[in-house]
Amino acid sequence: MNGSVRIGQVVGVPLRMHWSVPLLVVLFAYGLGRQTLPAWTPGQSNAVYTFASAVGALLLMASLLLHETAHAATARRKKIAVQDVTLWALGGMTRMGRPPTAAVAFAVAISGPLTSLIIGSSALGAGIGLHALFGWAVPAAVLVWLGWANLFLGAFNLLPAAPLDGGRVVQALLWWRTGDRERADRVASRSGQIVGGLLMAFGWISLLRGAPDGLWLIFVGLFIAIVAGAERQRAVIHTELRGVRVADAMSSPVTTGADWLTVRHFIDEVAVNSRHSVMPLLDFEGRPSGIVQIRRLARTPEARREALRVREVAIPLSQCAVAAPSDLLSEALDKLRPGTGMRILVVDGHHLVGIVTAKDISRLIQRHTLGGQGPD
Repeated sequence: MNGSVRIGQVVGVPLRMHWSVPLLVVLFAYGLGRQTLPAWTPGQSNAVYTFASAVGALLLMASLLLHETAHAATARRKKIAVQDVTLWALGGMTRMGRPPTAAVAFAVAISGPLTSLIIGSSALGAGIGLHALFGWAVPAAVLVWLGWANLFLGAFNLLPAAPLDGGRVVQALLWWRTGDRERADRVASRSGQIVGGLLMAFGWISLLRGAPDGLWLIFVGLFIAIVAGAERQRAVIHTELRGVRVADAMSSPVTTGADWLTVRHFIDEVAVNSRHSVMPLLDFEGRPSGIVQIRRLARTPEARREALRVREVAIPLSQCAVAAPSDLLSEALDKLRPGTGMRILVVDGHHLVGIVTAKDISRLIQRHTLGGQGPD
């Protein structure tokens, strides 16, 4: 996600934090310290409220992290590749490959809400018990607030609308019941668009009635609607490409460059003559070693271009989508990784024989559309 930085690692995958997270912590702490705690436990000093609200906000972010960690851990146990976990203003996001079966999809989807519900119930019970046994009003109030927040998070995420976890659950159940993955994807994403639209409408009504929280609902609804629309488009593409092989879509031959050239030589001898914004690279033995983006070359400082090899500013092959000519195109698309664009290197043995780009996919879908009716 743009605007995020890596801050560590969780269950073996990179953990990233969006710039909006510190702002979210401040907003939660302000609301807890200025409104909730004074109303629940009056008579305490400002220092107590400030410290307790900061602890509560950090505990809530930790619980959001545990929610996403549950998704990532379950996915890794089920042998699904996980790119990273990112915390941001709407909670978190775990980027991973597509589950191979409906049962796996269900397990991955349900793990997050279950974690939030368990944390919420535990915190709520601990807060009530702490107050009853020891009379510690402020710590108990923080735990009760944390408990209700996690219960709300778990329940909200179970709404039957992709990309929310509840939408993934519906998706998995429909896939299991019908055996048609693409149809299940379309239904779940359409539900996401509807729920997103309803949240935006409710947010506008709340704003017009003077409730500032309506702005948050509008933002959440817009995000859900946009992501659901993108997922519906992806599901339609998978339906159109059902049974199509990579060889049917690839462009060949491919313009390539040597990865051992310096950035200066590569720009002068290869890049200036290319009509493409991305070029595959070959090593000394003629095997593909990655792809280089022209914009990365342009961002390389002039002073370093003479000494820096182009492979040092390229995306290595290990991070690229690679497929054989006989592979199904829909399965090859599942290998695409964030940040590399829609480009699939087609390799036969150790030799690059073609490339599949967004233009190739669009052209293929247009041909299929001319030949028959698309999905509902």
